[in-house]
Amino acid sequence: MDYSQITDDLFIGTTPGLRDFDLLRGLGVRLVINMRFRRGPLPDSTEPRLSYLWLRTFDNPLAPIPIHVLIRGAHAALDAIRRDEKVYVHCAYGRHRSVAMAASILIAQGREPAAAMALIKERRAVADPDAFYIRGRILSFARHWSEKSLTTDERR
Repeated sequence: MDYSQITDDLFIGTTPGLRDFDLLRGLGVRLVINMRFRRGPLPDSTEPRLSYLWLRTFDNPLAPIPIHVLIRGAHAALDAIRRDEKVYVHCAYGRHRSVAMAASILIAQGREPAAAMALIKERRAVADPDAFYIRGRILSFARHWSEKSLTTDERR
């Protein structure tokens, strides 16, 4: 498993194998977000238990990641982080889908899209948030998240 720590509570990497879940537990990870089309191995029942969210997506410009998937993952990650848990986001190579999800999480935490993408590139050399179809999803997520936040703020 190849991984990079992006922030104190967020990691990006490749698909973990069965023996990698102990490493994730040791890092303090409690939520694993899988952005692959295939589910892959599930964490065992070793304590502390890991939560596992499978957001079935493709790494293909003809099948862009749905915004509702990024929103669902961002909400799950924010909930975990509020509980002082760490989050591991993965796809096959930790280059595209996981990067889009991690950028969405950073944006949901209040970072600007460009700053989120720059931080990811700085911390994970293979990350490619500038791939046109990934960048487009990140920017679309930011617009949707911002609109949602404005709507929520207006109700207060």
